[in-house]
Amino acid sequence: MSDVEAAEVLFWALADEMISAGAAHEGTMMGMRCLRVDGEFLAMVFQKTGQLIIKLPEARVSEVIYGGSGSEFSPAGRKFREWVAVDEVDRNLWLALLEEGREFVALD
Repeated sequence: MSDVEAAEVLFWALADEMISAGAAHEGTMMGMRCLRVDGEFLAMVFQKTGQLIIKLPEARVSEVIYGGSGSEFSPAGRKFREWVAVDEVDRNLWLALLEEGREFVALD
């Protein structure tokens, strides 16, 4: 299994838990499967890299980047200030970030 495939498997295992609990639902974003909360985008796995792409408050995005766990999400050169690309495929990190992101997106 490739790293990208492993990231997809982990993401959808975590996403299925959230979907089963009624905390999120599946959708699409940029032509890729994603997780949504109340119609708002929450997260996806970037199919080219296997990174978790997740919406968080701008200050938290900076913390994740400067803490060494992620990088700016800037497809086609446009920086998304409330989105971070998480490099490390780690169940506990992804689970924590998905919960943070869900709470943030639910406020929008």
